[in-house]
Amino acid sequence: MDEKNKSIHLYLRILSYSVIAFTLAFLLNNLLTVWAEWPGVKKIFSHYELFGYKQKILEGSDLNLGYMQVGLYLICIGLLIFYVFKTYSQTLETDSAILSKFSAYIVRSSFWAVFLVGLADFIISFMVVERLWETIFSPEVKAFMVKAPERITFIHFPIIAVSFIIGYFTKSVGFIWLAVLVVLSEFFIVLSRFIFSYEQAFQGDLVRFWYAALYLFASAYALIHEGHVRVDVLYSTFSERKKAWTNAIGSAVLGVPLCLIVIFLGLNGKASIINGPVVAFEVTQQGSNGLYLLYLMAVYLAVFAITMLLQFTSFFMGSSYKLLLNENETKVSDVNNTNEVNVENMESQ
Repeated sequence: MDEKNKSIHLYLRILSYSVIAFTLAFLLNNLLTVWAEWPGVKKIFSHYELFGYKQKILEGSDLNLGYMQVGLYLICIGLLIFYVFKTYSQTLETDSAILSKFSAYIVRSSFWAVFLVGLADFIISFMVVERLWETIFSPEVKAFMVKAPERITFIHFPIIAVSFIIGYFTKSVGFIWLAVLVVLSEFFIVLSRFIFSYEQAFQGDLVRFWYAALYLFASAYALIHEGHVRVDVLYSTFSERKKAWTNAIGSAVLGVPLCLIVIFLGLNGKASIINGPVVAFEVTQQGSNGLYLLYLMAVYLAVFAITMLLQFTSFFMGSSYKLLLNENETKVSDVNNTNEVNVENMESQ
């Protein structure tokens, strides 16, 4: 790779990681604004009448917290520049592999979270509805379990934390298991309804909860392994460089902006489509007869957008690396990538 391509290589690394860093800062600020009730960056803009926001005075600690939230963006950008120059010799191909692995980790952990949380909440709802809970625990414990904030805080959140630990140590994703569980859950509903004349709201909630996870999480997982169906009437006939151009432009123009729109609009304020249900600990309309998982289905959209953003950025970096190589180097890189994929498949089996 000549000096000119090395400079382009460096700029592309900074550009790609800037998208990730800016999104990370936005997500952290969203947590601070929604859960810790910090003022937010918008109010800083309003305070100084920037970007069309009307004036809204901030004073004392609120103004300092707002400055800290603005500084969080600068810190994330500074850390990415430090990382890029610290790993100056690292290639876009290596960066692409790192982002893909991190995206796969989030998907794996999310799978275990929805599987374990869904199973635990199903058992709790069944015991509450059938009054089995009263025979084991005191009425006070039952009253505690039918309150959404308590069940979510002390049952769901610890399970989700454990799921991310499990996701770190497991290298395969059981989406086939989840698909089978969806089918078995639906079969159980039909069996209990028409043979035993028994049906409860939490049965249908579990099917919808798992099916939504299967659809949204598997989308990112399939993109990681390039398993999506392509309308490749033209793409299949392209050379490797033309395919790289297609993937790079498609990721930069279509994929990344779409994911950013979902993230920024979905998390825009406490009443947004993602924040609103989570802040309110929203549950199904059936109350204690259903599962307390509706708020997590809103989180699915955020997980989907974040994992797809990571993978589209990975595609852009990997395709850009191929474009910066000459023809001979591209062929060698393709052979190495094929060998790595074969090794990973053998390890997963």
